[in-house]
Amino acid sequence: MGCALNRSAYAGLSLWHETAGDAWEPRPSLPGDTEADVAIVGAGYTGLWTAYYLAVADPTLRIVVLEAEVAGYGASGRNGGWCSALFPASLGSVARLDGGTREAALAQHAAMRATVDEVVRVTTEEGIDAHVAKGGTISLVRSPAQLRRARAEIDDARAWGRGEDDVRFLDVAETDGVLRATRTLGATYTPDCAAIHPARLVRGLAAAAERRGVRIHERTPVTAIEPGRAVTARGTVRAEVVVRATEGYTATLAGQRRAVAPVHSLIIATEPLPADVWEGIGLRRRETFTDHRHLIIYGQRTADDRLVFGGRGAPYFLASRTRATFDGDYPVFRRLHRTLVDLFPAVADHRVTHVWGGALGVPRDWCASVGLDRPSGLAWAGGYVGDGVGTTNLAGRTLADLVLGRDSDLVRLPWVGHQSREWEPEPLRWLGINAGLRAAGAADAEERLTRHPSLIARAMAPLTGGH
Repeated sequence: MGCALNRSAYAGLSLWHETAGDAWEPRPSLPGDTEADVAIVGAGYTGLWTAYYLAVADPTLRIVVLEAEVAGYGASGRNGGWCSALFPASLGSVARLDGGTREAALAQHAAMRATVDEVVRVTTEEGIDAHVAKGGTISLVRSPAQLRRARAEIDDARAWGRGEDDVRFLDVAETDGVLRATRTLGATYTPDCAAIHPARLVRGLAAAAERRGVRIHERTPVTAIEPGRAVTARGTVRAEVVVRATEGYTATLAGQRRAVAPVHSLIIATEPLPADVWEGIGLRRRETFTDHRHLIIYGQRTADDRLVFGGRGAPYFLASRTRATFDGDYPVFRRLHRTLVDLFPAVADHRVTHVWGGALGVPRDWCASVGLDRPSGLAWAGGYVGDGVGTTNLAGRTLADLVLGRDSDLVRLPWVGHQSREWEPEPLRWLGINAGLRAAGAADAEERLTRHPSLIARAMAPLTGGH
């Protein structure tokens, strides 16, 4: 992950880092060789939720978390702030996993829905001021092709027995009552999402884990994970269980370069918008928002009345390299601003004050997984494809149950034990991922011209898990 930053540089990584209410003073690095019951590599949401639930369940456990930079440096501190029930693989894909069934896929979905409320519960119980607002998600429909996809989504939900309390279609008037954007033909809506301040959540979670005796060592990059140990230049942590919780930075570990591909998502944030602008836009309950295009976009209204808006489009970098920062004139930022103004023309007169990006993790089959290989003691969770704020919590609870040997409903969910195949070697990986990213943008352009569902998207679906 490169050289460690100073604390002022950490605070400057994003709007979230700047407004986290935290000095970003790094915790002490690993002082040398040590022993633990559980060693966790990565102090993002996955690692910290795992440490937190283990410490709550068994205060006698010796838990050590190792972080290359500081807690919340990566995607956990930089994301769009959606704590949602979204899972990167479709219900149909989950049902086709080894041992998967229709009932198991629905159990996975139910667990994801419950996870949103669990995150809200913990923030309240632990006094974490993460600016949480559970207003749901509205997904706009802005073209005839998007309308077909939205209707198909509702039909598919009903075929799985998911009712209007889960996801429903909104007509134009209902949509405008929530969010007023240009060229709107309707929307889909789910209540299962909470807008959050990501950095406040991850920093608060780290503090909560420490209060329960978890040791967090920052600026301690792990170079290798092996049975019974996590290896760093500062010493080795020996533990019965070693958890890999590195997501978009997994390629920095020995032997893991092809396990998860880091793909960057970029975000812009406006200055706080005046009341009259918000009166015209909506989002009174701080609903998160997107639309039904192929190249993903996402946004939220922050607690201090900014618009935070992000999307895909940045290229995959050869050999799974990641970038900590992006220049303000990076082309994707300009495209994001054009898209935001196209949605909400009133925003054009207001400044963009922050731009940033971060790496998310994409497995080869686009399906997140969690597991523990008991003989080796090696555990893992990740591959969230950008849907990690909620999924990491479910992963942390599941890993805690696996480590403690609990026979719970969580350990029987179909994503447990799933292992995605490796990505292709370079340069095939670079060619394939970037072709997929370009195809998503081309599919949206095709639909604007033809007003019909994209043939490009249909051709690419088998390569992207249906995304």
